[in-house]
Amino acid sequence: MPKDYPRSRRIAEQVQRELSDIIRFELKDPRVGMITITDVEVTQDNAHAKVYFTLLGEASEVDETTAGLQHAAGFLRSQLAQRLKLRTVPQLQFKYDASVEHGMRLSQLIDAAVADDAIHGKRRK
Repeated sequence: MPKDYPRSRRIAEQVQRELSDIIRFELKDPRVGMITITDVEVTQDNAHAKVYFTLLGEASEVDETTAGLQHAAGFLRSQLAQRLKLRTVPQLQFKYDASVEHGMRLSQLIDAAVADDAIHGKRRK
């Protein structure tokens, strides 16, 4: 592996893949609906991992989904331990990733500005 691809990044990517699979097929908590794991950041000592997720649905469900994921963190960690061959499986901390919403909002604003410019630009000529 290249030097610029550290072990903690490889572990984070594997944790992201496995968690997505576990949440989709094995987690039965009704508070956790359709989520997407967008990123995982693992500390260098592999003791902790921040798991960023987005939510398909209402923004009001974020707190409930986060609580459901935190409640299931022990189960998810034990499932990861079975799937990953690591000496230390990181403690999981779940955080809502609002960057997708911000990106969509910016895209809408740009589209509105372009449409407004097209309408007003034609009137000026």
